Amino acid sequence: MTMNQTLNRLGNVNLLPLILALIAFGLIGSPSVWLTLTVAGLAMGMMLFLMASGLSLVFGLMDVLNFGHSAFASLGAFVAATVLAHMSGWLGSESWVLNLSALMIAIGAAVLFGLIGGFLFERIIIRPVYRDHLRQILITMGALIVIEQLIFVIWGGSPLNVARPRFLQGSFVWGNVSIETYRIFAVVLGVMVYAALSLLLNRTRVGLLVRAGVENREMVEALGFRVGRLFIGVFMLGSALAAMGGAMWAGYQQLISPTLGAQMMIVVFIVVIIGGLGSIEGTLLGALMVGLIDNYVGFLMPKAALASNMVLMMVILMWRPNGLRPAVK
Repeated sequence: MTMNQTLNRLGNVNLLPLILALIAFGLIGSPSVWLTLTVAGLAMGMMLFLMASGLSLVFGLMDVLNFGHSAFASLGAFVAATVLAHMSGWLGSESWVLNLSALMIAIGAAVLFGLIGGFLFERIIIRPVYRDHLRQILITMGALIVIEQLIFVIWGGSPLNVARPRFLQGSFVWGNVSIETYRIFAVVLGVMVYAALSLLLNRTRVGLLVRAGVENREMVEALGFRVGRLFIGVFMLGSALAAMGGAMWAGYQQLISPTLGAQMMIVVFIVVIIGGLGSIEGTLLGALMVGLIDNYVGFLMPKAALASNMVLMMVILMWRPNGLRPAVK
């Protein structure tokens, strides 16, 4: 029986994170360590999903190879860190309402910056190179380098400390298990964003027009709809999601550097390729797989952790060349 047939009997590829977790449980042995690593992997996966989902939409739906996408994650991280630094009074307050308000303002600032930056990026950099993948790669890589240097100029070259709200500091302790509060918050936020994106793309008229525009742009335009404007909106949404993911990643790492965008670029592309182009469901699946395997392998075989994501991608592509759940080829 092939792997495809086995998964079809059990359900579908959505079970892969569960299968991976069960295999890791057998290898790790300790339930408390396994649960801690699993929650950490889910939290990491959800933050990667925030950064990668926008790239999946732009890459899969608009056929744009935007290697500068991770720059918005880097900018979102630094914008959020700056806002949090100016709201230290609220962050250290005993009121969780003030704590949460400060965090939401910081994330909101990052998202707004992503929307505006995405609009300008599409207009100035992407629009002249539509349908030319080689030029897209060159010009977006150049944009990533330029933005990285701008971060050096504005925030300096030293790593920047990122403050966490007081209510997200510390851990939940349950028996022998200790789980960081921030990681639980990251999982909850990721689930909410995924639900909102699924609702937008599958249950609204805007989502229907975007999907129809991908399938047959000429027909949709002949019906009187401006597909170009819809695609600008998709690009802005993707940039905003990357900025939100960067803001969350800043709080997760608590120490960020101007090279954050370049560091995350490869991982974000791996997530999109594993999940399949244009698929929010596939991006979530790929992000969870990457997050879990990074934590499991980092514990079991630390020296192999750096290569684990590449190996995972190769295995998935040998099995399913278009990714796990592609919306487009």
